[in-house]
Amino acid sequence: MTRYDRQSILSEVGDEGMRRLRAARVLIVGVGGLGSPAALYLAAAGVGTILLADDDRVSLDNLQRQILYTEEDIASPKAECAARRLRALNGDITVEAYSRRIGRDNIRQLAEGCDAVVDGCDNFATRYAVGDATAEMGIPYVYGAICEFEGQVSVFNYGPHPRSYRDLWPDQAAAEGYAAPKGVMGPTAACTAAVQASETLKIICGYGEVLAGRLWSIDMKTMQTFISELP
Repeated sequence: MTRYDRQSILSEVGDEGMRRLRAARVLIVGVGGLGSPAALYLAAAGVGTILLADDDRVSLDNLQRQILYTEEDIASPKAECAARRLRALNGDITVEAYSRRIGRDNIRQLAEGCDAVVDGCDNFATRYAVGDATAEMGIPYVYGAICEFEGQVSVFNYGPHPRSYRDLWPDQAAAEGYAAPKGVMGPTAACTAAVQASETLKIICGYGEVLAGRLWSIDMKTMQTFISELP
């Protein structure tokens, strides 16, 4: 337990929280700018089983923000590289890599039995597939998105009055037709992903106020943060 001493001594975590973490199963869809730091924090915290799903390969322009990878990983499958890194970080946990694209045909199989699904997606089609499946399965979906200097996080399918991803983006056709700017600063991804990891740990351990029904946003240029209620 020496590894986890700094978190286990917290009254909000304690022995029961550590037991929950060891028994937890979390799926991370996409191990890029958001999935990379989120995966590192969840692995370091001792989440017992982490599933990584990503069909992409590491490229040089990923390294500016996708901190799980090194130059030696270029052209290799992201999921496999990420799994190796997390296993090296924490040998106490199980990490499974799935080098496949997530969609409506396979999300249910991977999400089955998970305590939470973490959003590291980079496209609306995947988010809708994950959002719809997790809503129907009653699995908390820890949403995150970044654009330039801004990030946002929410938790869907959780609490007494759960909201779904479609409450945030009800018009799928309009969302998929939206062309977001491609630029982003690495720390924006790191900050947003850290909040996603924190929400996931809160869900597992059962402490704090989860961002259910609320959208947290940050502007890294001004460091202004906002929390708004979802419809």
